[in-house]
Amino acid sequence: MIIPIGIFIISAMMQKHINIFILCASLLLVGCKDRPKVPEQALLVSKPLSIQPDYQGVTIPANLCPTNFLVRENGDRMVARFSTRSNQTDKELSFTYGKSMQVIIDPNEWEELKQVARGGSIEVEIFVEQQGEWYAFNPFEIHVAEEEIDPYISYRLIPPSYVSYEELIIEQRDLRSFETKEIFNTRQMITQKKGHCINCHSYQNYGTENMLFHVRNDWSGTVIVSEGKASKVNLKTPQTLSAGVYPAWHPTEQLIAFSTNKTAQVFHPTHASKVEVFDAASDLILYDVKANKVTTISDETDQLECFPTWSPDGEWLYFTSARTPFDSNAKDLFAEAQQHLSDIRYDLCRKHFDRQSGTFGPTEIVYEASADSMSVTLPRISPDGRYVAFSLAPYGCFHVWHPSADIMLYDLDKKKLTPAMGINSQYSESYPSFSSNGRWLMTASRRDDGNYTRPYIAYFDKNGHCHKPFEVPQQSPLYYTLSFNSFNRPEFMKEPVKISAKQFEDVIEREAQQAQ
Repeated sequence: MIIPIGIFIISAMMQKHINIFILCASLLLVGCKDRPKVPEQALLVSKPLSIQPDYQGVTIPANLCPTNFLVRENGDRMVARFSTRSNQTDKELSFTYGKSMQVIIDPNEWEELKQVARGGSIEVEIFVEQQGEWYAFNPFEIHVAEEEIDPYISYRLIPPSYVSYEELIIEQRDLRSFETKEIFNTRQMITQKKGHCINCHSYQNYGTENMLFHVRNDWSGTVIVSEGKASKVNLKTPQTLSAGVYPAWHPTEQLIAFSTNKTAQVFHPTHASKVEVFDAASDLILYDVKANKVTTISDETDQLECFPTWSPDGEWLYFTSARTPFDSNAKDLFAEAQQHLSDIRYDLCRKHFDRQSGTFGPTEIVYEASADSMSVTLPRISPDGRYVAFSLAPYGCFHVWHPSADIMLYDLDKKKLTPAMGINSQYSESYPSFSSNGRWLMTASRRDDGNYTRPYIAYFDKNGHCHKPFEVPQQSPLYYTLSFNSFNRPEFMKEPVKISAKQFEDVIEREAQQAQ
């Protein structure tokens, strides 16, 4: 394959300059009036077409940005033709792109194509010229769903490091365009003597008027936005294992469920999983934002309880729970737990919540994964309350490094477990989340190379079936190839975060308010 010289220029530049180069190149391509022509004659190629990212046969939302891609075939140049026809109006559209091996779609033409194809498909034909001869590949379709998707997502960008906090970014992305904005960047407050980690951004019912994220190490505390106003709170009390760790906002009340954890990480010198994060102890707590009060939900010494999540009606708190397979009173608790890593298996459980009294009922086991020698982590409930999506692997709670981890769906009506067939790969799939209308399922997947997590989205139809996932589009098809960041904890949002990064910085610099 002949690669444009611009690729080598980009690879030699600093990461922060990549988007500027891509934007200029894309505008140059889109603005060119000399539209490439489809060859009059071309030999049909029987081999499957290779494109990056792979959008062949995917179903996309009607409000998604252009699906730009790279044609990974040997050739000197390429022409791509996008065509569609409306079943209702018989309107036809056709646009061509190309010259290099990258397909950069004009945003205005893309909107036209999607509107005509909504509920149907866009046909894509690829023609490649090699040594003066044109070759045609079998066309593929991009299906356009009637349903739209939440306009924003957010995620944490993490470079390949295990202990460094020099630059961690919580970023929001507009899925209707390629626009991104930093919610917060640790570089804002890095000094020679102070550094910190940021993690676990969370929103109430897909909105940003009530949200949070944690600050660890220096300037530690939980940054909580309540009704649009930000503050910093210390959730560690003498009665709890730790400050709040994994959060879940109640869908309507100013209440947040957290796990509290004694967590450690170890490294496998030869194992495919590479890194293991595990709990030596974990409990569940409830934080009343208005009262600034922490109460215990569950603190059973023989159980590890983690990853709370609420049902959409707020009546049930789901979580994962594992029997402690080691001596919880051991002098060196982490060393004791480490000896039993492969024996820690979490079941999917829940407790009923009484809003009037603020109390929880007894624990109910929803899916006993340990009986199947498996372990559940990161459960999320579909907006209609019917399905629980979670990551499933043979053991443990931190499946992002487990190649065996797959996304599963548990049907609460039929009490039936099924794999999310289209969305899984040979590498790790973790952190599932549903869109607010329940028609899209997003995961953090390592399917690209086994090393970096990227956000993938799949259409989740009314019958509970996952369609082929697509990688969140970027303006340059080479973005993920050139990026050294993992995309951690991807979350759907109905609206952008309105508080600026500078305002968050001012809040983080303050002393944390102590929770009672």
